[in-house]
Amino acid sequence: MRYCLRCVYPENAKPTILIDDDGICSGCRVQEKKRAIDWESREKSLRELLAQYKSKTKARGGIYDCIIPVSGGKDSHYQVYLAKKVYGLNPLLVTYNHVFNTKLGVRNLRNLVMRFECDLVRFTSRMDAIRKIDRLMLEKIGDITWHYHTGIYTLPFQIAVEKKIPLILWGEHGNSEMTGMVSLEDMPEFTKWYRQEYVMRGHTVDQLVEDGSTGITPEDVAPFRFPEAAQMEELGVRGIYLGAYVNWHHLHIAKMMVEKYNFKLAEGPRERTFSLFHKIDDHANDVHDYLKYLKFGYGRGTDHSCEEIRACRMTREEGISMAMQYDHVRPSTLDFYLGYLGIREQDLLQWIEPLRDADVWTRDTQGRRVRKDAVGNHINDAGVEAARLPRLPEQDQTLGANNRHYYYSDKHVPWPRTDDRFLTDSGDGDFLVL
Repeated sequence: MRYCLRCVYPENAKPTILIDDDGICSGCRVQEKKRAIDWESREKSLRELLAQYKSKTKARGGIYDCIIPVSGGKDSHYQVYLAKKVYGLNPLLVTYNHVFNTKLGVRNLRNLVMRFECDLVRFTSRMDAIRKIDRLMLEKIGDITWHYHTGIYTLPFQIAVEKKIPLILWGEHGNSEMTGMVSLEDMPEFTKWYRQEYVMRGHTVDQLVEDGSTGITPEDVAPFRFPEAAQMEELGVRGIYLGAYVNWHHLHIAKMMVEKYNFKLAEGPRERTFSLFHKIDDHANDVHDYLKYLKFGYGRGTDHSCEEIRACRMTREEGISMAMQYDHVRPSTLDFYLGYLGIREQDLLQWIEPLRDADVWTRDTQGRRVRKDAVGNHINDAGVEAARLPRLPEQDQTLGANNRHYYYSDKHVPWPRTDDRFLTDSGDGDFLVL
């Protein structure tokens, strides 16, 4: 297996990563190009675009200038901050409630609505419907979160058509930032191809219904159906990524939202990452990420290490250590989801078996699944030094003094639980908080 000589991504990272002749991955190349973008010019274009839509809202006698899909995370807070505080828009917030919420996630969503004084539409699917869908998609593609990775996209488009609000504001284009699937130079927007191949994972809702063994009905999948293309075209629905116009810095955003808008962080340690501000609103993502590891041999420890390396806050060697520490960990929440789906762990592993990357996984002499290779074997690959980025001063590094408690380290003295940057009783043991 080839690994990027700058970050720690393997060449099978999803969705679509390329490693060039210099041993640098496409995600790292996108970050290089970001430094050369004229962000001032792009922000000016964004300001003009949003002013046009605000003018159109006023002309038609509408209430809302745009829709912002939100979960309550730090990016959601920042999206609403930009729309409301910087550009003077009146957004309608839309949340697809995946039902696997932590108390911290529910608290931060409530904080978002109250701090920015916005209206919110929040939709919750029937549990019996999503249980059937989750079990089917676990067996088909190894994903127990298909329903909400789809619903967070379909619901905003449904509301856009229903309420005739043509503009949807997303945050960063994650697949550009992580693996370089597309370039920010191309000003990516939400497209039909992205909708079908990434959001829907190559499946249609009709295919779910047609699988007669599951009992999934047209009513069950209604929340996961995009509006008809003709409806969206008539309204001129457009989904743009703010991260194509504004330089998106996760740590900067997290700090700003904590210090100015009362966003709360997770308490460490966490099982599958060292970050205390990524993916803190639900438990299912831990299982989703673990399944990614079982299929492709890497997980969120790798994802977040790559982000830190590219930001010059972490060395590649430190990133390898983080990936080796976190990627393989079986999350304790898996037991809950096995019970929720009514299956045994051996059932799950049997369904995952044909989805494992044959270039990553093999069997040992006792028949157990083991990785053929791991990033820990590539610390001293030829070309690492030539690919290395300069590092920030010690205090600004990932585990430096200025970033304490945004990343977990057992070397740091934790903030006391009474500190208002944390939510006392974060609800780590609670599930299905509606």
